[in-house]
Amino acid sequence: MSDAFKDRERGFENKWAHDAELRFKVVARRNKLLGEWAAGELGFSGERAKEYAMAVVQADFQEPGHEDVFRKIRSDFDAAKLARSDASIRHKMEELLAVAGKQIVGEKGT
Repeated sequence: MSDAFKDRERGFENKWAHDAELRFKVVARRNKLLGEWAAGELGFSGERAKEYAMAVVQADFQEPGHEDVFRKIRSDFDAAKLARSDASIRHKMEELLAVAGKQIVGEKGT
């Protein structure tokens, strides 16, 4: 294998690792923002709201994908008898993903 090919391969690997790290940070930020939003909807404030937001972030580690986060919010809203449609929760997840992406990219300056 030529050195140029190896360098190119390393470049692709580094970009993939960077992009994966960026995706992780964006999703984690989205989950925090989503938790803060849901906490407000549930009437939580102060330390309770911060704890709830962290619980939403941690919920994302239960399984791959975003359904574990959705189910946490859905379950907590149902338990509190807070009427929000699945579509409205999913819309908020998408909206906050875009916000989180802008925030993370803005912080990185990339």
